[in-house]
Amino acid sequence: MDFQKGDEVEVESGELGFIGSYYEATIISSIGTSRYKVNYKTLLAEDESELLEEIVTPSRVRPMPPHIANPVGDFNLYDGIDVFEFDYIIYFPTTDEKLKYPPDVLRTHQEWTYKGK
Repeated sequence: MDFQKGDEVEVESGELGFIGSYYEATIISSIGTSRYKVNYKTLLAEDESELLEEIVTPSRVRPMPPHIANPVGDFNLYDGIDVFEFDYIIYFPTTDEKLKYPPDVLRTHQEWTYKGK
């Protein structure tokens, strides 16, 4: 899938311990045919003075998923979910951690599969 300057996307983290985590970003530009420069909406640069910009491969970029409303209490035990920021206890199998999150930062997990050319 080709993204254009200004497209809103999610970018997968490449950092150990955060693999499988996605962060909202905006495409700043294409770099050749194999990379994108993105500006994250919530991740800060190392000196914390501005939002992080990073060059990423297309395999780490996916379109923003459609919004699916989940009323409070609409989740079941062991449902796959995505978390945005803390009163449900969420288990992360990749790190064997349990963390507490409020319901307004949760969404039903959606997996994007690219079926391109």
